[in-house]
Amino acid sequence: MGDSISFIIIVITVLVSLLCWQKPALMDRMTMNPFKINRRKEYWRFITSGFIHADFTHLFFNLFSFFFFGLQLENIFTILFPESGQILFVIFYLTAIVAADLPTYFKQSKNPHFNSLGASGAVSAVIFAGILFFPTEKIYLFGILGIPGFIYAGLFTWYSIAMDRRGRDYVNHSAHLYGGLYGLVFVTFLYPKVWLTFVEQVKAMLW
Repeated sequence: MGDSISFIIIVITVLVSLLCWQKPALMDRMTMNPFKINRRKEYWRFITSGFIHADFTHLFFNLFSFFFFGLQLENIFTILFPESGQILFVIFYLTAIVAADLPTYFKQSKNPHFNSLGASGAVSAVIFAGILFFPTEKIYLFGILGIPGFIYAGLFTWYSIAMDRRGRDYVNHSAHLYGGLYGLVFVTFLYPKVWLTFVEQVKAMLW
C-alpha cells in the first residue's frame, strides 16, 4: 500500500457522503439503525454508517480532525510496523467504527426510531490513539485555545459522559466516548511501550 491510507479514507468518505445526499434511500440503507440490525440482520450498517454524514458541516469537522491525526497516526504505525503498518491502520479504523457504536446498538436495539451516522466514533479513536503517542502536543479548540492532548482527553471524556447522561440533543456522545476508549485499548495491545513514553512526556511537561 504505497499511497496514504488516510487520504484514501477521506476521499471515499467524501464521495459516499456526496452520493447519499443525492440518494436519500441509499442514505437510509447505510445509516446506523440498531433496530433494523437486530431484526433484519443488516450488519453492514455498522461499517457503512461511518462513511456517511448528515451535511457538509458534519463531514468537514470530522474529516478536518481526521486529516491531522490520521496522517500522523498512520505514519507512526508504518514506522513501528514497516511491513504491516498500513494494514493495521485500516483494521484499526474500521473496527473503531464498529466498536464506537456497539454500546449504542445494545442500548437502542428495540428502538425503531433511533438513527446515527458519521465517522465521529472512529475519528475519536484516532485522536485518542494519537494522544497516547504525543500527549503534550496541543490540540487547538476552534483553532485558538491550545490544550495539551492528555488534558483534552480527560475533558472530552467527562463531557461525553455528562452529555450522554443528559440525552437532550441528537448527538451520539457515547460513540465519541467509546471510540476514544477503543483507540486507547487498541494501541495498548498493539504497542504497550507507548505508556512509558506517554508518562515520560507528561512528567517532562509537568516537572
